Amino acid sequence: MTDETHDIRIKRLIYRSRYTGTKETDILLGSFAARHLAELEESLLDEYEALIENSDPDLYMWMSGRKPVPAEWDGEIMRLLKTFKIDD
Repeated sequence: MTDETHDIRIKRLIYRSRYTGTKETDILLGSFAARHLAELEESLLDEYEALIENSDPDLYMWMSGRKPVPAEWDGEIMRLLKTFKIDD
């Protein structure tokens, strides 16, 4: 990882979350990231950053509950994503 500041990291992750490759995950992850990433501690940002490296279809299926979340990704971030409501 580079020596980026916390603010730059948040901006990079929000951008990455808004442009995942599929519209559904762009909307879900982009909205979640814009609303919550700035308040997360570094360990949870690490978890989020690793999680979004998964394929878009897998992420969408896990977040929507259509497929079970593999144990290695079933952490605090996934629990937050699964309960996140865009219109809250």
